[in-house]
Amino acid sequence: MDDATLQAAADRLTWFHSMELRPAVVTKGMKSRDLLASEVEAVLGPLDLGGRSLLDIGAWNGFWSFEAKRRGAGRVVAMDHYTWRHPDYRGREAFDLARAALGLEIEAVEADVTVLGPDFGRFDAVLFLGVLYHLEDPLPVFRTLRALTGQVLVLETHQDMLDCPRPAMAHYPGKELAGDETNWWGPNPALVYRLLARAGFARVYYQDHPVYGRARGVFHALPEATPGGVLPEAPAHWLDLGAPGALASLVVGGGRATA
Repeated sequence: MDDATLQAAADRLTWFHSMELRPAVVTKGMKSRDLLASEVEAVLGPLDLGGRSLLDIGAWNGFWSFEAKRRGAGRVVAMDHYTWRHPDYRGREAFDLARAALGLEIEAVEADVTVLGPDFGRFDAVLFLGVLYHLEDPLPVFRTLRALTGQVLVLETHQDMLDCPRPAMAHYPGKELAGDETNWWGPNPALVYRLLARAGFARVYYQDHPVYGRARGVFHALPEATPGGVLPEAPAHWLDLGAPGALASLVVGGGRATA
């Protein structure tokens, strides 16, 4: 289809990500291209994806899957369920339109992470971006994430309870967070670290979100104790959450985080 037809097709759908499908065709997403560019550097910037396998959980329109493929990733699997089935979001339609327009080879799997079994496979890199707080019961999912992750898990999430020195998570039983009844939890960094460590990740690095600050956090979790492979080395500005005093430094308003 020509540019005008493609743009019209895109405009009929709801987009979370603003993506350039062609030089003259851009989706009108809730997240701007400038915001996404900042997130890309924080999430994927330090990773060597050349020839690696990657699983994008909660792919929605597929922005992160497409970006990983552009950065040389080998097998890329985009997985979603809720937004792909939602009658208003129509996420699968948007994903399929973008994938066809970009001409990228991305596998699509319609499934919920809560039902994945150990036979689903293991990936060099796993993206779990903006998903944690949508889980009614997040604890079992962390064990699933560990089973899926070969070299690095990247987890990005909304955060709350930032003044609490202990691992803690706020519960939103209604629409308290952004008016969305599917937003259930607001963890603090210490809680996310403890869940990752308990699931079997040997080292966890943290950074504040590049735009929203500590209201959202970005975690890179490694099954092994030292970087390598997909993550050749950890950037100097990342905080090793297993280091003495690291968790305490993230408590807003003082106090000591439990070791």
